Amino acid sequence: MGVTGFRGRVVALAVLIATAVVAVLVVVSHVLLSQVTESDANALARSRAEAVAANVTLRNGHVVLVESGNEALDTVSWVYADGHLVDGIVPGGVLDRVDALVGSGRSQTVTVGSDLLYARPILLEGHHVMAVVRVDLTPYETSEQRSLTMSLMLGGISILLAGVVAHLVVGRALRVVHEMAALADDWGDHEPGRRFDLGAPRDEFGELGRTLDRLLDRVDNALADERRLTDEIAHELRTPLTALRGEAQLAQLAGHPLAPACVLTEVDRLNAAVTTILSSARTRIHGGTRCDLRGAARQAIAGRSVELAVPADVDVAVAAELVVAVLSPLLENGLRHASSRVWITARVQPEGVVIDVLDDGPGFDPAEVDRVFEAGVTSGDGHGLGLAVVRRLAASAGVAVRAVADGHGRVEVTFPTPEAIA
Repeated sequence: MGVTGFRGRVVALAVLIATAVVAVLVVVSHVLLSQVTESDANALARSRAEAVAANVTLRNGHVVLVESGNEALDTVSWVYADGHLVDGIVPGGVLDRVDALVGSGRSQTVTVGSDLLYARPILLEGHHVMAVVRVDLTPYETSEQRSLTMSLMLGGISILLAGVVAHLVVGRALRVVHEMAALADDWGDHEPGRRFDLGAPRDEFGELGRTLDRLLDRVDNALADERRLTDEIAHELRTPLTALRGEAQLAQLAGHPLAPACVLTEVDRLNAAVTTILSSARTRIHGGTRCDLRGAARQAIAGRSVELAVPADVDVAVAAELVVAVLSPLLENGLRHASSRVWITARVQPEGVVIDVLDDGPGFDPAEVDRVFEAGVTSGDGHGLGLAVVRRLAASAGVAVRAVADGHGRVEVTFPTPEAIA
């Protein structure tokens, strides 16, 4: 329905444009033809009047025509001398207009019905002589009507051809687009690695192919990202389950009941992981979230030996649960590698609030600085979220996390402020 409607609109537009162009051309051609025929008729009338004037002379004091007796010429040219007709036969239908032209005594042209009348004074000493000629406009009018009819017929054919060509061309173009879309859809489901690879675009279809290639790349990346996320979450949820199973097996072999504290600890880890993932999802869906950064950082410390140097009254545009989920694994990682000290600082930058999680340990190897966020890295107790999941959840809420190799353990976390995203 959509394709048919689009094709119909394009065809209608093509027909409308063709109609407008044909109408303009027909009007312009008819006006030009009318001017040409009028000019030809006037030229013929002047030629006839000059021919008559050349034959007028004086004989014995009377105005006469040297050549006369041509009855055909008598019906289209008349000579008046001193107000009296001296040559020709004036038809009754134009007699009054001819008398008026002769009486005016000047050169002029008038149209009477389908006749063109042209009056011309003739200089003859002692006499007032006027030559009046008639040109039948019927052939010219017939020619104009035929030309107009042919123009309208050709215009109609042109409009019809424009509609047919537009229908065929648009149908062919849409068929190509439909085939490309069907292939892209099929590749996206079964062969996400396939691409059109049309090279540098040379026309609109090349642009479409490149756009579809980019779309397929995004689909492929989204599917790969989804698989990575599934693997990471599965790893994080499997860790406390494995611990629970191990403790249960040991208790079974030893004949002792499973310690409740162990069960609660691992269940808390599972619950914290699920809660953090859900909180991150809600953060992506609902805007306007904010929290006090200092208070959230205190929750992340949760009794650990960590120094806090975060100013009060600093809000960030993420949920407190996400701040805790991001900082807690970083603190655990710092405590595990620190020599004696772990601390948190904050600095306000134009792009947001930058939290530095620092320790006095050996720090990160510059060659391996990005690998600390790869999947499979765990952080011991706490929320049970590996650093790969931490960075993914942080990125989903617009939080940037990066490790810095400066000789000591340092991870920068940039939280957006409400003002920055307003």
